[in-house]
Amino acid sequence: MLYAVDSVAGVTCPDNIMYVVCDDSTIRLYNTDTLSPLDVVINITGMKHSRDIVVCRHDRQLYVADYYYCIWRVSVDDHSYVKWLTTQSSTDTFHVDKLSLTSRRLLVTSHQPRTLRHYNTVDSQLCHIELPRYVQALWHAVETTRQTFVVSHWGTSQYVLQHAVSELFYLSQL
Repeated sequence: MLYAVDSVAGVTCPDNIMYVVCDDSTIRLYNTDTLSPLDVVINITGMKHSRDIVVCRHDRQLYVADYYYCIWRVSVDDHSYVKWLTTQSSTDTFHVDKLSLTSRRLLVTSHQPRTLRHYNTVDSQLCHIELPRYVQALWHAVETTRQTFVVSHWGTSQYVLQHAVSELFYLSQL
């Protein structure tokens, strides 16, 4: 049986280890074969409210969404961490909700304000993904192999209170 001692915000599994990010600013490790906890807990000093976690198999980094304006990058190998991307500035501020990763591109959703952003994990280059005006709240998004985005959201062109999944097209690439 697998359990966590705090509220779980996200799970990812590189190789045979499961990384579970909890609301107490920790990442707990489990063996995926036995689901038994490993004696490793990564404490992220400065993380305030984790929301999600993904792993990049290319650079062996975990990316952790912190609702309060940043994304943390944690090494799978030595568990060192850094505040990789700050999402609060004098001109542009957004809360980080959910993450997804395709190759070396990190997709970041926020519902306050409702935005979809696309970052290159190598150089942090940003691209904004335009959302239709009827999208009232953005829940989650993933990039397809055709460079489109499948988005879970609230609000449709027919009814503002309807939940939906839509495909968005983006012409430019990182």
